[in-house]
Amino acid sequence: MAFRRIDIDQYDEDIYSEEEILADAESGRSVDEINSVVDARATDVRNLLTRGNNSDALLKSLEDPPYGRNLESAKAKNIKTVVDVLNQFRANDIPTAIKGLNLDQQDVLMKYLYAALSKPEQFNSGMILNWHEKLTEVAGPGSIVRVMTDKRTVF
Repeated sequence: MAFRRIDIDQYDEDIYSEEEILADAESGRSVDEINSVVDARATDVRNLLTRGNNSDALLKSLEDPPYGRNLESAKAKNIKTVVDVLNQFRANDIPTAIKGLNLDQQDVLMKYLYAALSKPEQFNSGMILNWHEKLTEVAGPGSIVRVMTDKRTVF
């Protein structure tokens, strides 16, 4: 028996399946309820952007992100909502907007930046990287580590 063919994970008592990890992140709400919350949030964000209130739109778009299983459409819509808000900021205003966020909101924003970067055909990677650079300057590299180790994902 070659040691390279042994599945060592079978001997680990602490191994969790993806199903168990995602089950812990669920909010207890139904998929339809979460979709309606995401739709209402998108409408509220659009209204705030129409009034030129970009900072409040950013705060609103980052609240209560959809975590869990079977929420692909809600997650995709929320990513689009966040990126639409980010597109409204001028480069000079980005650091000020980021400083207005608390640590948890900065981490959620970082998750959305990575989600948007994973879809370069849909979103402007240059703008996303600009936000990533500014967020890393303000929040520090710890934000990247927290996001990468968090089991709850937004995409």
